[in-house]
Amino acid sequence: MILVFGDSLAAGYGLPQGRGWVDLLHDKLAAEKLDYRVVNASISGETTVGGRNRLPAALEQHRPRVVLLELGSNDGLRGQPLNLMRDNLVAMVQASRSAGAHVLIIGMRIPPNYGPKYTREFHATFEDVARSQRTALVPFLLDGFADQRELFQSDGIHPDEKAQPLILETVWKGLRPLLGQRLPQ
Repeated sequence: MILVFGDSLAAGYGLPQGRGWVDLLHDKLAAEKLDYRVVNASISGETTVGGRNRLPAALEQHRPRVVLLELGSNDGLRGQPLNLMRDNLVAMVQASRSAGAHVLIIGMRIPPNYGPKYTREFHATFEDVARSQRTALVPFLLDGFADQRELFQSDGIHPDEKAQPLILETVWKGLRPLLGQRLPQ
């Protein structure tokens, strides 16, 4: 089982039912003849604090083999302290591993509203956590199209339906190597 644990970008905010990248992941797994069920426990507006608080129950309920952590965007958009975001991500990686799951951290970038230092350090936090926890990483969820305005909803933040296959392609590159691996010790 694959547990997707994220925010609005994984929850499919503003998209027709069944058209988000997580929904497309179901189809991809079936096409690849990989026997995995996907549970999307993502919540629009979720932060790493909220995710850290919710994760233990989700791990116990679903007992995933793989956890996709797609959280942090809302921390950055709210200008939250990056050390707090880092601590929360580390705690979620460790909780997932303790529950016997592989982890894929999905990184994000934010607009430069908080200045170049915060923006740079925000993005680097995902890489730092993945490196320190020796876990898989997708450096940037919107890789390859973040500057293409026509692939976003009117809010300019949430990718539209046409962008969802591109997101899946990016996530798949990080996820595919984890499928079929032995569980961590």
